Order: sequence, then C-alpha cells, then structure tokens
Amino acid sequence: MVPPVNRLWWRVNYITAYVLYGLGWSIRWEGSRHIPATGPALLLANHQSFLDPHAVGLASSRRPLHFLARKTLFKNRLVAAYMTSMGVSPVDHEGVAKEGLRTVIQLLEAGELLVMFPEGERTHTGAMQPLRPGVHLILKRAPVPVVPVGIAGAFDAFPRTRKLPRLSPPFLPTTGADVAVSVGPALDGRELLKLSREQFLQTLFDAIQAAQRRAERLRRKP
Repeated sequence: MVPPVNRLWWRVNYITAYVLYGLGWSIRWEGSRHIPATGPALLLANHQSFLDPHAVGLASSRRPLHFLARKTLFKNRLVAAYMTSMGVSPVDHEGVAKEGLRTVIQLLEAGELLVMFPEGERTHTGAMQPLRPGVHLILKRAPVPVVPVGIAGAFDAFPRTRKLPRLSPPFLPTTGADVAVSVGPALDGRELLKLSREQFLQTLFDAIQAAQRRAERLRRKP
C-alpha cells in the first residue's frame, strides 16, 4: 500500500511553498473548487519546468497531492526521504510501465489525488507537446475523474536550458517570470473512455491547453 501523506507536514510545506512562490514568482491561481473534495482523481497538467509540481500543489489547497518521479531522483537518501514524505512515488522513466502502473492504480484505488504530466517531459519551447498514450491505459484500469490543469509562466521563469530560475517578486516591476495556474472542471473518466484513443488524447490535450491559456491571462502583467 502507498503510505498516506501526513497532513500537518503537508501543510507546513504548503505554507513554505506559498511564501517562496509568492515572493519569487508572484504566483496566482484559480479554479481550486474544481478539485474534488473527496475521492480519487487524476490531475493532468502541462509540463513547463521544475517549478510545476509545487505550483500545482498550491492550486490544490484542499487536499494533499501525490506525484510520480523518476527513480534516479531518489538516489540521495535525504532527498528520497523528503520526496516520499510529500507523496512522491518512484517509477521508471516512462512512468506507467510495470510497477509504475501498479503504483498509480494503488493510489487511485486508495482515493488519492494523483498529478501527472502526460507530455512525459518538460517542454523545450514553452508550447505543449503531444500527450503520451500511457494515461489512456491508466483510465482503462481506473476510470476516475480527470482534472485538467494549466501552468503558465514557469517556462519563462525556469526553462530547461537555465541552471537557475529567473525571479519576478510582487514588489518589483515584472520580469516576465510570473507564474499562474488554472484548474479546469473535471472530466468524466468513463465518458472519455468511450472515445477512440486518438480522440481521447486530443480531448485531454485541448482541455489542458485551454487551462494553460486561462493561466496565461491570469499572470501578472507589466
């Protein structure tokens, strides 16, 4: 079984991230009400940078989230212990193969909220990449609600080509590195499975991209 996240520890980390992202990137978010208050759900977000997981976590102020991460990130014992305490589960590179799929199903059957980045890697250009088909296999095994999440600004703040992020504090003029998150209405997993795989992936892509566009409008402007 996947161990539950300690809610007090999660709240401490939530407040810390709230302060850091608020001061560092003037973060804004909307649509938290769309995240189910109880029961399992799969949150699917576009992937712009290493800032994404905490950004999505801040938008989910109602409940702790679970994430998947490459096994290679768990090599350091302290890092591994922290990530595990925050609901991060190690998986192979593809994320939904073999034990990864088993972990995902366990989390959803336990009624947890799971965040995935179905593009499979951080964007190289800031634009969304095609979704990988693994999410279709997950929904076939666990047809839970799917919540589209759009992230904007994280690419400008910390693209994969930079070693250090660019900041945009709220008390200074914007540098263009302001971050925003928009959570869209949940989609019925069972209804999605009635579509062909191509239509399924395109529907999810469109929903995430629409949320990303809303997040872009939410960002702090010059």
